[in-house]
Amino acid sequence: MIKLVVSDIDGTLVPDGSSQINPELFDVIRELKKRGITFVAASGRQYESIHRLLEPIADDIIFIAENGGKVMHHDQMLSVEYMDPDVARELILFLRRLPECELMLATPDYTWLETRDEEFADWIINGYKFHLKRTEDLLPLYDQVIKIAAYRKNGVQTFIDKIRERFQNRLNIMMSGNMWVDCMSKTTDKGNALSKIQHHLGISADETMVFGDNCNDIQMIEHAAWSYAVANAHPQLKKAARYEAPSCAENGVLRTIREQLLKPPVM
Repeated sequence: MIKLVVSDIDGTLVPDGSSQINPELFDVIRELKKRGITFVAASGRQYESIHRLLEPIADDIIFIAENGGKVMHHDQMLSVEYMDPDVARELILFLRRLPECELMLATPDYTWLETRDEEFADWIINGYKFHLKRTEDLLPLYDQVIKIAAYRKNGVQTFIDKIRERFQNRLNIMMSGNMWVDCMSKTTDKGNALSKIQHHLGISADETMVFGDNCNDIQMIEHAAWSYAVANAHPQLKKAARYEAPSCAENGVLRTIREQLLKPPVM
């Protein structure tokens, strides 16, 4: 029996960077709760952005934010993972030297943005709906970092390869969406965050259903017997998942939950 349903956000529930969500999902999550099934929203986004997106049912669910760096329930922090301060400082200086790179830094209370690109800043604020503070210098914040996100519109694979070449042994580095690279402590990922929730609730992998679309969801689906890649997912995630759901554009998560968990029993 499924007791826990977990879904990634961007590329799985909504298009990357979007704040538009099918409102039918809210009724489905409320129905899951009535049946004793907990819903978890898991994302590379900050907590405030996911909370705003899912505000009508925010009190009914658990949040995995910052790619596992922060777990929240009822506005209370269940867990938080910090990056080594010296590594965070070195990473900021390194990323600044890469061409066409925009930086964001997540701390427990805010996401900080270092950019001169007003169009990019507007997209972050009005697209992702981030609780954001802007700064000319991220370095003074190096000792309280949960995650550093690097954005590049084109050529993100070459971009991530350069970061991994230098920091692979010290950080967990992964693609998040099609234009973002997320850097966290070596022990931070959605899978470890989900494991903490499962332990907290006393729920096993056999009782867990997970949906994702990108490589940063791989560790998470490894903690679920019922693992789904949406049809638009990265090939590596499709290979790791046991099942495939319809695409994000086809409301694949919503449809699968209805079909697998909410369909009336055959009489």
